[in-house]
Amino acid sequence: MATKDLPLGKTVIHSTRYDAGQLCPVARGPARQKIGLQEELPFYGEDRWTAYELSWLNKKGKPVIAVGEIIFPCTTPHIIESKSLKLYCNSFNQTQFESEKIVQETMTKDLSQIAGEQVKVHLIPPERFELLQIAQPEGECIDELDIEIIHYQTHPDLLETGEDVIEQSLHSHLLRTNCPVTGQPDWATVVINYHGQHIVKESLLTYLVSYRQHTGFHENCVERIFADIMSHCKPYRLMVYARFTRRGGVDINPYRSTENGVANIGRLARQ
Repeated sequence: MATKDLPLGKTVIHSTRYDAGQLCPVARGPARQKIGLQEELPFYGEDRWTAYELSWLNKKGKPVIAVGEIIFPCTTPHIIESKSLKLYCNSFNQTQFESEKIVQETMTKDLSQIAGEQVKVHLIPPERFELLQIAQPEGECIDELDIEIIHYQTHPDLLETGEDVIEQSLHSHLLRTNCPVTGQPDWATVVINYHGQHIVKESLLTYLVSYRQHTGFHENCVERIFADIMSHCKPYRLMVYARFTRRGGVDINPYRSTENGVANIGRLARQ
């Protein structure tokens, strides 16, 4: 679906009853082609979405609430346009369901069908909200480095490496990108783990800040960061994970890695 046809940024009709038709797919392929990614992806990963405003009615009409955790493999042909997911979740609000299990199974079926591959859905009820405790990003924060910034559009040539081969984890809270549909800013903490010739920290921070006026969906921005570091720094191992702040009650957290695994960074303070 073309960007101009997406529901984001447009006036839409809110369904008052469950409506899977609210979901809108966005193909991953075109954005990946623009950064030189081929059909055989150079990474493993997932997109972990958190829906904080999920509610439905039980069979007696009493509201039930939960937080939904939705995990899309990075290999799905499509992502879900974020506003359409919010509209879809809202369509549950006045619909009666037999149980939490039925809600979970319904969401899993609908989202998997739109994404084009099996999606995982976990519902966290209030009695397990302790699972949503604030975590800290791993590694060293590079935000206090004294650097001069002149580039606010992506500029991978800013990346530099030294001669020492090390394993290191760095993070920054200064990543800002912009929605390609509405132009609204998206804020994130990004964590980068790597093994290879060490990335000059000042160059990495300058590079990350260069996304400040860049437009792109969350998933593609993380894949661009991954591809640029692989191309310019050539690490033996790399992981890029960004946790974006929520908009409309949903946060999106893409994870890409040269190794097959799962992200272990939980909800951050701004989420």
